[in-house]
Amino acid sequence: APEDAAQAAAESFLALVDAGRYPDSWAEASSVFKGAITAVQWAQAVQKARSMFGGFKSRKVTSRKATTTLPGAPDGHYVVVTFDSVFERKAAAVETAVMMLDADGRWRVSGSFIR
Repeated sequence: APEDAAQAAAESFLALVDAGRYPDSWAEASSVFKGAITAVQWAQAVQKARSMFGGFKSRKVTSRKATTTLPGAPDGHYVVVTFDSVFERKAAAVETAVMMLDADGRWRVSGSFIR
């Protein structure tokens, strides 16, 4: 199912981020993501966010929603994966990974954020 493949790709991407491998996470992101933010900008943004939350502790999938349209994004195949996540300094965070089926046929992150 697309949701299974998208979730696996989201978890793989987030594992790179959790490990501080920001350039590797950017390299695994979608073409849309790479067109919106440089590798250096991504590393700076994620480093700043993660320094506020502290180290990663755990995450659990709470929803997976397939769609073909998202605000501000080209039409395509997307799965929005939401996690309840725990960090050292943020015990109840909601992490979202917007996954898209990229031109190479692989599910890749087109957006990622924590609330």
